[in-house]
Amino acid sequence: MKNFVHLHLHSEYSLLDGTIQVKPLIERVKKLSMPAVAVTDHGGMMGTIEFYEEALKGGVKPILGTEIYVARVARRAESRPNGEYAYHLILLAENEAGYRNLMKLSSLAHTEGFYYKPRVDKELLRTYSTGLIATSACLQGEVPFAMGTEGEAKALEALEEYKSIFPDGRFYLEIQDNGLPDQERMNPLLIALARRTGTPLVATNDCHYLNPGDDKLQEILLCLQTGKTISTRPGCGSVRTSST
Repeated sequence: MKNFVHLHLHSEYSLLDGTIQVKPLIERVKKLSMPAVAVTDHGGMMGTIEFYEEALKGGVKPILGTEIYVARVARRAESRPNGEYAYHLILLAENEAGYRNLMKLSSLAHTEGFYYKPRVDKELLRTYSTGLIATSACLQGEVPFAMGTEGEAKALEALEEYKSIFPDGRFYLEIQDNGLPDQERMNPLLIALARRTGTPLVATNDCHYLNPGDDKLQEILLCLQTGKTISTRPGCGSVRTSST
């Protein structure tokens, strides 16, 4: 495990979604001899300071990030094309400038783009992309979503736009091995797209809980979030995986 670092992980600060507590996370990462770990909570950076301090205390390199929501229209527009309000996008700070831009984007997502969720748009991403590395995220990211719904040409169009926002190899196509049939069908398509376009590829796990068995707790959180019950909600229909 020494050569693997988690770059897509949700702590308890991904409210009603993630269950991972910061201190146990650092202990688990150390036990697995991983040199670093990222926390990429949904829509904000509420847990950043706690994570940073615990990671340094534990001798683990903290990678600061967020899974931001990208509006399908302008950030101030209150509309949901096709019933959806936003795409997902992973952002990771590679330096202090990137960290400052993460904070700026997170703040503006709440103050200018909030509509169901805190959102940014492509205009803000272009303005505050310095020092940031981006990945295409889960199946709700714009590139995989376009690939799955409109085909390769549309996915390529979205990919080239993100590569223009995050130039110099700072945009990665993200694949995951989470056992979901849709993801298993998507991975070969993303790999082929990466090879065709010379886009770097990264493998993640989209962690929402820490240990086997914690999925039951995470499912309860999802029921609270969606207003459903364990008996009526389909089991773990999204990416819900352990960090082990």
